[in-house]
Amino acid sequence: MAAQDYADVATLRLMLKLEDDDPRLSLVQRALTSASRSIDKTCGRRFWLDPTPVTRTYRLGGRTVCEDDGEVLLVDDVGSTDGLVVETGSGASWSPVTGYETTPDNALLDERPVTGLVRLGGSWGGGTSRVRVTARYGWPAVPHDIEQAALIQAARLFRRKDSPEGVTGSAEWGVVRLSRRDPDVWNLIEQYVLDGFG
Repeated sequence: MAAQDYADVATLRLMLKLEDDDPRLSLVQRALTSASRSIDKTCGRRFWLDPTPVTRTYRLGGRTVCEDDGEVLLVDDVGSTDGLVVETGSGASWSPVTGYETTPDNALLDERPVTGLVRLGGSWGGGTSRVRVTARYGWPAVPHDIEQAALIQAARLFRRKDSPEGVTGSAEWGVVRLSRRDPDVWNLIEQYVLDGFG
């Protein structure tokens, strides 16, 4: 499945004040794609939604948390429960699981992903060490903060060709070294960074 950009070229073109027929538009597209993938890597997650369900297998070790109402299996971001199938087992032998709920509550209604499955009143163990989850992974919609961060970072990458060695300048300010991380981009994406990333 092809990754998706978090903003559109037309919006970025307007930000950069480029005409429709500007020969640099292919560079604009490349900058936008690079900015989007950079956000993914920094956050440790992606914000585009799989178009169809994908199957992933999880080992239980280190992925379960005990809560008052049952054991929670921590999963990758699930952006839609359409086609959600949960099974336990291994190899060629898998059994469907019922009696679970998604968490956090109302995540999809709030345009946030499901990040866990709660086994109500029980545990995920039951003689198996693996759980297979088929779902549409990603986020239900690209958050506005992520879209804006992608636009800012893409504009910065596009203009980078004019600042060799990370140095830019003007007659007014003289030579200025560009910072490694754009503070506005970081401010927009920081709340989305998974623990252990960034």
